[in-house]
Amino acid sequence: QVQLVESGGESVQAGASLRLSCSASGGTFSDYTVAWFRQAPGKEREFVSAIRRSGGNTYYDDSVKGRFTVSRDGAKKTIYLQMNNLRPEDTAVYYCAVGRPVLSAIRQAPMYYYWGQGTQVTVSS
Repeated sequence: QVQLVESGGESVQAGASLRLSCSASGGTFSDYTVAWFRQAPGKEREFVSAIRRSGGNTYYDDSVKGRFTVSRDGAKKTIYLQMNNLRPEDTAVYYCAVGRPVLSAIRQAPMYYYWGQGTQVTVSS
């Protein structure tokens, strides 16, 4: 069973940058597509970004495209989410998750079967 641990969440001002990390134990990311989701208070969990196991193609929600970048390290034990030009609406708990979704389902949370505990990102104006 894969265990995921996110880190890097902080309280920052609008316009700042943060880098979130997602580390795996019990497996490697090379076997899975890895996604980042976020959930703000009172809202449903929403897709942020994903990086596929095959080819390493990346995908982003339109709300973060051009500001966020997902990447993996060479050993494929850690996934990063670089977040630039943060906005108050980015405030949420950020989760990483792994699964093997088909491309058409890559943004769907039920397609992922291992989740981390989340890390809080708070952006103030």
